[in-house]
Amino acid sequence: MPGSSGNGAVTRSTLRQQIADALRDEALAGRLQPGQEFTVKEIAEQYGVSATPVREALVELSAQGLLEADQHRGFRVHEYSADDYRGMIEARSLVTDGMFLALVESHPALDRVEDPRMVAALAGVRRRGEEAQRAAVAGDLTVLIGYDLRFWRELGALFGNAYLADFLHRLRVQSWVCMVQQLRRLTDLRGQLWSEHTELVDSLARRDTTTARAVVAAYNRHSLALIERLAAW
Repeated sequence: MPGSSGNGAVTRSTLRQQIADALRDEALAGRLQPGQEFTVKEIAEQYGVSATPVREALVELSAQGLLEADQHRGFRVHEYSADDYRGMIEARSLVTDGMFLALVESHPALDRVEDPRMVAALAGVRRRGEEAQRAAVAGDLTVLIGYDLRFWRELGALFGNAYLADFLHRLRVQSWVCMVQQLRRLTDLRGQLWSEHTELVDSLARRDTTTARAVVAAYNRHSLALIERLAAW
């Protein structure tokens, strides 16, 4: 029956996404160690599902650069270097420059907009930024990553376009996995993490892209210096 086949495909797709999200969260939390190996069978048994959605999830994460596929041994967690992070920063900068260009060409100053939907969207992004800042100052990496990813995704959707926002989200997930692999060397993260989210969103709300670019550039310098220092240990 066509309907039955369709439902099966939807269920498998949902399982694939759930497994991919769960493993991505494990990598972001640092519970998947760099170089750690596992097979489709092991993950399927862990989650109590069939091999097909697991294989699809692992292939998806491999395409995102989080895993490496080995034809004979299964999959391993990608181990990132400081050079990898430098490349991610360069790619992120190209995307954020595109966002800022779209802002100048297409958007009014949002701090003067009276459209309730836009006002609410801007307030929501700022709240994510405030929560991310609090987590960064407290050194709570897990909370910071969650709010930081939401902040940038919503910021991208508000000031750029959906395609740029989606691509930036993937880059930021990859960047965080790379950072977590190094940050786990530190026992106290207070004062170590970037926390200028609200300054960035406020400057963009004013269409002050000069300040926004300076904030992002300072963030990139800060995070790259931290990664390079930790990688040298």
